[in-house]
Amino acid sequence: MSLLETKSLTKYFGDTHAVDHVDFSVAQGELLALIGSNGAGKTTLVNLISGLLRPDSGTILFQGADVTVMSVHDRIRAGIARSFQLVTVFDQLDMLDNVCLAIFARDGKTRRLLSLANSDHAVSEEALGVLREFGKANLLAGGLAQGERKLLDVAIAYALRPKLLFLDEPTSGVSTREKAPIMDIITSIVRSGKITAVIIEHDMDVVFRYSDRIVVMHEGAILAEGTPDEIRRNEQVTTTLLGTRLEAHEHARA
Repeated sequence: MSLLETKSLTKYFGDTHAVDHVDFSVAQGELLALIGSNGAGKTTLVNLISGLLRPDSGTILFQGADVTVMSVHDRIRAGIARSFQLVTVFDQLDMLDNVCLAIFARDGKTRRLLSLANSDHAVSEEALGVLREFGKANLLAGGLAQGERKLLDVAIAYALRPKLLFLDEPTSGVSTREKAPIMDIITSIVRSGKITAVIIEHDMDVVFRYSDRIVVMHEGAILAEGTPDEIRRNEQVTTTLLGTRLEAHEHARA
């Protein structure tokens, strides 16, 4: 059953067909990887679905309802969330207050940014619960290493209580050693919380190891989709997109 579906979704920027009549679907409960080279249209597609851009034409359906012209905040209330979408990491605040801010925004409450955790006991308890799920202590956000900042960003998006969560390159900028622990935490929380997730990722090791299904974009269109094994064996994908990256991944598996 499709949780999200786009029908002939289109967005042009001048002569550039960033998203060109794309039919894209995400099944309830799956962890889907959206991949493609730079400029393939991945980010534009996610921006259209999350409401940051309006399509030139086409339809976006979420849980069967048309959300094509719905605002970003209304999509969040409906259950569509994205890392970096609503709030950003405030370095001057601690991790707890950053998560509290997301909860306040989710609930449409207006609060000062300072001492958020002390201003609403229910919100602070919920935020503490989110940090515990991610196995994190309450540290000042500005002092976090890149991997910890990535997890805080995911925790902020997770605090929006999404049904569908888009994660934009959750392992970018972190060391190879940190990638598996970060993805292990993310996938464990996503699956235990019965959240449907879409990761936009360039690291093929991460893509093949953690995703249930892969959608490949190229020049604004969907080039291929299937299980990791099906994509790995797809000669058109290998030739057009993955090339030496896929070969290197296969080499590492051998």
